[in-house]
Amino acid sequence: MRDQIARITEEAQAAIDAAPATPALEDVRIKYLGRKAELPNLLRGVAALEPDQRAAVGKAANEARRALEDAIERKAQALAASELRRRLAKDRVDVTLPADPRPATGRLHLITQTQREIEDVFVGLGFNVAEGPEVETVYYNFDALNHAPTHPSRLLTDTFYVKPAGDIFDPNAVLLRVHTSPVQVRAMEAQPPPIYIVMPGRVYRPDSDATHSPQFHQVEGLAVDTDITLGDLQGTLLAFARAIFGEERQVRLRPHFFPFTEPSVEVDVSCFNCRQGVAADGERCSLCKGTAWIEILGAGMVDPNVLDYVRENGYDPEQVQGFAFGMGIERIAMLKHGVPDLRLLYDNDVRFLEQFG
Repeated sequence: MRDQIARITEEAQAAIDAAPATPALEDVRIKYLGRKAELPNLLRGVAALEPDQRAAVGKAANEARRALEDAIERKAQALAASELRRRLAKDRVDVTLPADPRPATGRLHLITQTQREIEDVFVGLGFNVAEGPEVETVYYNFDALNHAPTHPSRLLTDTFYVKPAGDIFDPNAVLLRVHTSPVQVRAMEAQPPPIYIVMPGRVYRPDSDATHSPQFHQVEGLAVDTDITLGDLQGTLLAFARAIFGEERQVRLRPHFFPFTEPSVEVDVSCFNCRQGVAADGERCSLCKGTAWIEILGAGMVDPNVLDYVRENGYDPEQVQGFAFGMGIERIAMLKHGVPDLRLLYDNDVRFLEQFG
């Protein structure tokens, strides 16, 4: 019987060594160590042997079984490693290849598109782009822009003050800027005239309805040089209006009041949705309400009092003058693309946003 055990062990070892893959190795294990295999049956038959033979045969059979189990385990590990290497080589992914199917291409948000379009227009007119902090002081946000102490925008109900607010008339009180105009003062402090800049960015006011948002975007412009006139302002804004709304556009200036400009004007652009207030269907134009004009921004000549705050930087109001203007980016986007409700720009509804690719 010991010769039989040695034969089985030799055959099994040869079969283990020859197994080409894990499934074949499992077949070898079942054949030689399974419940119906020859070696386990020999072990079960040890009890029927003569007493003087049981110990030697049982020991030989158990040693053979353990040797084959160890051999199968080593072979299984070797096969698993080689199969893994082959699978990795076969299934390698080239990350430089384009996806299949290709993912949907992203796009800039309509507000960002409009801001960049506005910037491009003014850069083409010779302006530079400047930015400043969104958390400002009362000095830059109000005082240096000629806002009277009683101006209503200074009130806690009209401005987001950073807590604790303290004295809202303290020049060092901190708030979220209500316009990008503080960048004008900071830019003039940083460089002497001439200066031609536009200032895009987020601003904050406690308003929320179909045409107002607590956080929105503005682009303001500033030009200070010698011999700057209101005519230069009108020509600049005419070029802007035609670039954004079409070559047939005209602009008009209406008297208004802003603390930081004198004289101040509201700027209208001729309606691009109708002809003389009458829409294509013969009805009164719903966009301009039949007036043939649409208000787009506020502007004016820089107030000498504002220049006085930066006189030491070369802005002597007796020597230089300039113009400033400011517009809401959301308003320009809504007018150009016919967006009826400001809140659509912030709802993150892909069905709406993907229209503006």
